[in-house]
Amino acid sequence: MKTSGLDVHKDNVFCAIYNGKDYSVVKTYLTLTNSLYAMGEYLLEQGVRRVAMESTGIYWIPVWNILEAMGFELILVNPYHIKQIPGRKSDAKDAQWISELLYKGLLRSSLVPNVTIRELRCYSRKYVKLQQQITSVYQQIERCLEMCNIRLTCFVSNISGVSVSRVVKAIIAGEDNPLVLEELVHGRIRNKHKENIRESLTGFITSHMRFSLELLQEQLDLLLAHAEKCLSCMRSLCRTHYSTQLEVLTTLPGVDELAAMLLIAETGADMKPFESSAKFAGWTGLRPRNDESNGKYKSTAITKGNKYLCAILVQIAWAASRTKGSFFMEKLNRLAMRKSRKKALIAIARKMAVIIWNLLSRKEAYNPCLLPVYDPLKIKAKINYHQKEISRLDKLATG
Repeated sequence: MKTSGLDVHKDNVFCAIYNGKDYSVVKTYLTLTNSLYAMGEYLLEQGVRRVAMESTGIYWIPVWNILEAMGFELILVNPYHIKQIPGRKSDAKDAQWISELLYKGLLRSSLVPNVTIRELRCYSRKYVKLQQQITSVYQQIERCLEMCNIRLTCFVSNISGVSVSRVVKAIIAGEDNPLVLEELVHGRIRNKHKENIRESLTGFITSHMRFSLELLQEQLDLLLAHAEKCLSCMRSLCRTHYSTQLEVLTTLPGVDELAAMLLIAETGADMKPFESSAKFAGWTGLRPRNDESNGKYKSTAITKGNKYLCAILVQIAWAASRTKGSFFMEKLNRLAMRKSRKKALIAIARKMAVIIWNLLSRKEAYNPCLLPVYDPLKIKAKINYHQKEISRLDKLATG
């Protein structure tokens, strides 16, 4: 069976076909839609069904979408795995090399989820980016208030709270009387800090700072509206196509509906591409790297993986480790006795990844009773060891 290799660039695509003995003439196509359809028709005429391409930036995405719609069996390859010898390569040779490797079965495909997951991932990643921008705008608002010598943020726990929002909107409307602004602050905060609140709202507000606050507030309102739209689209897709997975994931400590939707978007809600939980944990990047030379370990830092999924797992690990009575809270405290809390948190995140793999594979709710039970003999041995150490220290103290 003939195979084809594509070397994708911003403006053109180099297409080569390999039949096991010879290469065809390498053809060049533009990345315009009609040209990509023409390339697909050419491959169909030549009897090609399997096509491989490099994951170069975002340029491979439109090529993938069009060829996928035409019924080709596609493989996306990491360029790092198929690099040619420097000084002996060209765009045409790259395409030929990819087609030959595909024919001989030497390519390892990257994970490309189905169309629904790709749509959900578009919403989820946009939502994450919007949240980062919202945080940045809140920080700019706080900085602007401090330049006006409005120090309310020193007495509130959250700058995105209702009290700060009311004060900002009143200042934008032209109000600068501290007595009036004080009435907009929540009563509990006023009762706690008393006259300090009024003093913190006595500032020096200029017209250009009021103008800056107005622009920032408009920007914040727009970002919040966009984030809510993304959240609505995510919720609709998950409840329609992945209601079971959504229900299963929310049974895990530290995972709410939003975290579950983000996990579904990044994992694809399908664990079949991963042979085991260890493979899945490695794909997330939450495992120590193998970097050994001459019998010495140079580094045990975690590997590179899906950065979006890694961030979500660390966040839910932090939430789970703060859930009273949970296994993860106890595990974090035990790990933090012999390593830093940050490293312990990464270990908890990896354990969460293993549990998530099992939940999505079996589609069963989280059951804390199925967590690993430690060997009673080992526990007894540890107790005896610590008792001996305490006795030894007591003798040293008294002797």
